[in-house]
Amino acid sequence: MSGGGPGAIAVLDYGIGNLASAHRALVHLGAQARLVDHPDDAADASGVVLPGVGAFGRCAQALEESGLGAVARRAIEDGVPFLGICVGLQLLYEGSEEAPGVGGLGALAGTVQRLPAGIKCPQIQWNPLRRVGTRPASILAGLPEAPWMYFVHSFVPPIGPETVAVCDYGGDIAAAIEVGPLWGTQFHPEKSGTLGLSVLANFVELATARVATAAG
Repeated sequence: MSGGGPGAIAVLDYGIGNLASAHRALVHLGAQARLVDHPDDAADASGVVLPGVGAFGRCAQALEESGLGAVARRAIEDGVPFLGICVGLQLLYEGSEEAPGVGGLGALAGTVQRLPAGIKCPQIQWNPLRRVGTRPASILAGLPEAPWMYFVHSFVPPIGPETVAVCDYGGDIAAAIEVGPLWGTQFHPEKSGTLGLSVLANFVELATARVATAAG
């Protein structure tokens, strides 16, 4: 574990790459954030971030073997602000076509699917978001109508009632979700310049508000 203190945002460190970049981005924003590799160190977190890159099955296995899968489930059940990034978003679902028989966290219904046929896979590019639905999305607060974000992925969650933004890549694909304090991005906010940092800043604000409410 490194950095932060009681009430810090816990970035779950389960041995999968790209964890440090999310942590650095949060620290850059002035947030108290710490890399957490032991379940006990996340007990007092104001928010939880689950990054992820690579294969769904490997990430799911590493998350469970580290004991941090239980941390993630408990945080979601307790209403702790939670942000899944890339494969971290995919892990919120029940499973993935990429790893049949391997379960995700099951916080959201549905199965992650391969990108549509006939397009370059993986998607490695900047792509503008399009907001969907009529409810306001705190994850996108303060952003322009069609912010450009950076994507690197071959699989994508289904579009469902939790989806608040899509992008066009062989058709609409889910790009961001929000269900109360449970947020997720298929794009990498930590690699998406100032607009991506704005998404992370919105999450920091959500976590900070939770601490203030608890203290009051």
